[in-house]
Amino acid sequence: MKVVFNGTEMEFEKGMLPIDMAKAADMTLYKSCLSASVDGKLTGLYQPVDHDAVVDVWTFDDDGGKKTLRHTASHVMAQAIKRLYPDTKFAIGPAIDNGFYYDLDSSHVFTEEDFPAIEKEMAKISKENHRVERFELPRDEALAYVKELNEPYKVELIEDLPEDAHISFYKQGEFVDLCAGPHVGSTNKVKHFKLMSVAGAYWRGDEKNKMLQRVYATVFPTKEELTDYLNRLEEAKKRDHRKLGRELDLYSIMDEGPGFPFFFPKGMVIRNELESYWRQLHRERGYQEIKTPMILNEELWHRSGHWDHYKNNMYFTKIDGEDYAIKPMNCPGGMLAYKRRQWSYKDLPLRMGELGLVHRHELSGALHGLMRVRCFTQDDAHLFMTEEQIPSEIAGVIDLIDTVYKAFGFKYHVELSTCPENFIGTEEMRETSENALKSVLEAKGMPYVINPGDGAFYGPKIDFHLEDSIGRTWQCGTVQLDYQMPERFELTYTGADGEKHCPIMIHRVAFGSIERFIGILTEHFAGAFPAWLAPVHAKILPITDRTHDVANQIAGVMSAVGMRVEVDDRSEKIGYKIRQAQLEKVPYMLVIGDKEAEDGTVSVRSRKDGDIGIMTLEDFMAKLQDEIDTKAYDC
Repeated sequence: MKVVFNGTEMEFEKGMLPIDMAKAADMTLYKSCLSASVDGKLTGLYQPVDHDAVVDVWTFDDDGGKKTLRHTASHVMAQAIKRLYPDTKFAIGPAIDNGFYYDLDSSHVFTEEDFPAIEKEMAKISKENHRVERFELPRDEALAYVKELNEPYKVELIEDLPEDAHISFYKQGEFVDLCAGPHVGSTNKVKHFKLMSVAGAYWRGDEKNKMLQRVYATVFPTKEELTDYLNRLEEAKKRDHRKLGRELDLYSIMDEGPGFPFFFPKGMVIRNELESYWRQLHRERGYQEIKTPMILNEELWHRSGHWDHYKNNMYFTKIDGEDYAIKPMNCPGGMLAYKRRQWSYKDLPLRMGELGLVHRHELSGALHGLMRVRCFTQDDAHLFMTEEQIPSEIAGVIDLIDTVYKAFGFKYHVELSTCPENFIGTEEMRETSENALKSVLEAKGMPYVINPGDGAFYGPKIDFHLEDSIGRTWQCGTVQLDYQMPERFELTYTGADGEKHCPIMIHRVAFGSIERFIGILTEHFAGAFPAWLAPVHAKILPITDRTHDVANQIAGVMSAVGMRVEVDDRSEKIGYKIRQAQLEKVPYMLVIGDKEAEDGTVSVRSRKDGDIGIMTLEDFMAKLQDEIDTKAYDC
């Protein structure tokens, strides 16, 4: 049979396993491969291929390989737990980003103190080198089988499947699990793992169901990769924005308002600088700023289509006996702002930006500092245009987002999320909008990957995933093309032909959520914000009481030109003051002794480089101003 194997057409015997194809084609690949896909479907290395096909073999460098090894590791962990705590019942145990988990129902209350024993048993199972074998049963037989195993959660999962379904299982040693797979060939592939944490999780995510115990873990092909990952996690803990937010007195979430952030004066400096930067960029690119109400009539959300998709995450109120909703997004208000008057084709493209506060109800267990909150400010913009203007407007938005991320030193990659199953437009609209985004990305030479079905209900989108200083990725910017909402709101413009036409719209954000972006920046810079964002540019540190007046005079000169300074005139030793300023992550410290006071100079210390010598105040201010003006991020 003819097989396109990892991009190369080859001949193989009918019924050959992907693992054997890899062995015949490339011994290096054979030794490292973990999974395979046939005609785009992840099937694993051990299912025969009996027809002409496209076969790709995956290592841990690929998503398919990662998913397969992690999924097998979840079964190894479950087998170990079953051996140690035999009354445990198993729910689901999927692979996830950075690892895997298993949801458990057990009389034993799991804690991190149990992890060494479970890991020891997992290591034993790995050394036992059990072959991971797949078998299928008709639905009725599968149901009887899991009832015999006394696995009630598996019974419920099978009962939800069609009556004519054939159900797959995977067996390793004495352990059998209901599973779609695929898996690696044997348990000895699962060698380098670490249990990470335990948490509560409702069965099927429904708070009306029983609370299960969820054990999280991770796995890697080599000890070195596992060690590197654990080291990065330790670094991430040091950078945790919640911890730094408290220590640097920037922001906090309080018990009186779970999910509703408080910003303190220093945090507001960062926020205001980001918003000022946002306004400057948008003015330069022809955007007009608007502000729309936070509370609007419930009917609006039915009209926009958001009701069917967001009502369970919305907050509501009554005003004068009528139903109103607190907005979960800004776009319906943007529609009304456009509709306030009649536009001509000569007015288009029309770019309207809004820093709009939105509210969405999140379950308490999902809340996480500034990263997952119940109210946040989206840096939204809605661009209205003709069909012909779509490519240039999408390209302009991409360029703007690129400018924003480069200002902070972020690398990023791009995903094209196609229309979901619940897309509310026609097939023609789906195809047209997806092709429009693809063509712009390709014209700009931007590499991208397809994220099938993850677009908005009204259209496809381009998502920007930025990478921070320790290699984590965050989805922030997005560009969404929308033919639907302008039609729903009956928006029009007068064309060159004198007739009314419906505009096309782009929704887009660059920061995404300002709150979340500040959280990301806090962790990216470990709280040591670049000078232009730093709440305090410089600490002025007089050595003795005799230099207090000079220190205050210097502070006055710097403050007069908009520089943010503080004078530490406490009766403490200068070494202590310097250490305190370092802990507060202030970019510069200006030490003023008798000699500096007499000479009209300052002794400058940098947060990054330490003592950088004596400078005139004018020279230092010029240096600092240059960093602020250029938005230098590596100082």
